[in-house]
Amino acid sequence: MSSTLTLFDFTQPQPDLAAIWGALNDGVMGGVSQSQFRQVGAAGVFSGNVSTANAGGFASVRTRDWQPPLDLTGYIGIELRLRGDGHRYKLFLRPEDRWDGLAFCSSFDTERDRWLTVQLPFVHFVPVVRAKTVSGVALDFSRIYALQLMLSKFELDGMLNPHFAPGPFQLQIEAIAAYR
Repeated sequence: MSSTLTLFDFTQPQPDLAAIWGALNDGVMGGVSQSQFRQVGAAGVFSGNVSTANAGGFASVRTRDWQPPLDLTGYIGIELRLRGDGHRYKLFLRPEDRWDGLAFCSSFDTERDRWLTVQLPFVHFVPVVRAKTVSGVALDFSRIYALQLMLSKFELDGMLNPHFAPGPFQLQIEAIAAYR
């Protein structure tokens, strides 16, 4: 039995990338941040410009819902092979097929221009609705509908991201996998 389940391998050409990943930025609430997700060489690149103008402050990309949803039962976390820019990013797991509902969030730090393997254990994912924690909810590992990557000026419950700075950003990703 393999110890990982590869969800995305960006070292290989991804002809359907634009159909799978889409931008979801603070424009939904009046902000002006912009982002995109594209393949550049052997990496998927989440990049753009995040701005705090007009009460904004986040940029993100999200997968389309998987049908059927991913079943990650038996895995203990998500692993990312990435090269960042020194910002703290968030990864969301979405256990509902609703666009704006419950998600489970884990933050991770990057180092500028250094390749890292980041493991995010499921026990560190926090249930949230719009960056506000909720209680009494457990992650159903058998029903993961979507993934989302985000750069935000906020952590959770109004706390500020200690590694946030408005302006251009870039996160290169070689792979995303579930691990045992």
